[in-house]
Amino acid sequence: MSKVLKIALVTAALAFPALGWAQGKIAVVNVEQSILQTDYAQKKLADERNNEDYKSDKTEFDRLKQEFDQLVAKFQKDAAVMSQDQQLEARRRLASKQADLEHVAGKLQTREQEVGQALLEEMSPQVQQVLQELIATEGIGLLLQRGSVIHADAGYSITAKVTDKLNQAFAN
Repeated sequence: MSKVLKIALVTAALAFPALGWAQGKIAVVNVEQSILQTDYAQKKLADERNNEDYKSDKTEFDRLKQEFDQLVAKFQKDAAVMSQDQQLEARRRLASKQADLEHVAGKLQTREQEVGQALLEEMSPQVQQVLQELIATEGIGLLLQRGSVIHADAGYSITAKVTDKLNQAFAN
């Protein structure tokens, strides 16, 4: 290979990374996390958790969880001396209690998801504005949603910056 060709290849190889940086830096954001970590979102979630219906379901969940744990402990302790019929009955009670527990847990989770979805819809315009500002001020050439990235070092994430700017926007 001629010396001129080698120099041209080395020069081109060194120039490509510089061309990539000239386009702007790459960043990653978790929009949902940015929203849900804001003070405003935390207040809305706390309001939902202080709602009487939510508290009632939470109390029921805690009661069912305690009963389920007691049944499991009793079954584990007594299983060796139980007859086959007693074991079947104990397993049936455990399955029934677990189904009740899952039902109430599902209700609680649904309520929180509904609040989260409402927050995403409500705060979406501000998020778009904040993202546009950060893209401009940070010189971001490529912004990726965290969920679509296999790996990114923490230094690429602007999630905390988005949360901070949203906190400022909703503090006014």
